[in-house]
Amino acid sequence: MRITDFRSRAPGRASTSPRLSLFALVAIALCCSLLAIAAFPQNVEAGGLKANVYLTQHKIPNGLTEKGLIGFAHGHNAKRLQETAEEKIEERKFIAEMVTQFNQPPGDLEFHVLFYDITDGARKFIEDMSSYIQDKKQRVYVNKIKMPRTRFKANRKMELVVTVKHAEVGTLKFIVDGEEKRNTGVVDFQ
Repeated sequence: MRITDFRSRAPGRASTSPRLSLFALVAIALCCSLLAIAAFPQNVEAGGLKANVYLTQHKIPNGLTEKGLIGFAHGHNAKRLQETAEEKIEERKFIAEMVTQFNQPPGDLEFHVLFYDITDGARKFIEDMSSYIQDKKQRVYVNKIKMPRTRFKANRKMELVVTVKHAEVGTLKFIVDGEEKRNTGVVDFQ
């Protein structure tokens, strides 16, 4: 490519490479568009909606006020979920109560909870759980979640993501702890 001084051109003479100029304009427009999208997080789509999420394996007492429920969930928030121990290893599950507190009513008929395995760093989708909203003025929701060992492997790092209208409004990272299946080491060729 030859660099030329534009001042040395004869008056009225057109540029020798209009494709290059068009390519440059398209590239600049694309970069500006990508920067504009990156500058506005997805929360803008949900109207600034945010959620705090808590998991607890303790029994939630009856008759708590909203403030009392949030206090209990915050105080008993589990960073590690233990599996049930009554069944065979392959039939066990992780059971917890999920308390979701929105900063304002969600403004939709449902919200979704997405579960990801993040042990290797990147999100690997595991499951989606829908929660339907009956009272549109309500801001706090309690859901029982059951994560079977058939889908959720033990001793993994997990991330729970709450979405409303496809926008992420809250996340929670936790670990699922469980007993590993042990092989006997004996091989029977009969």
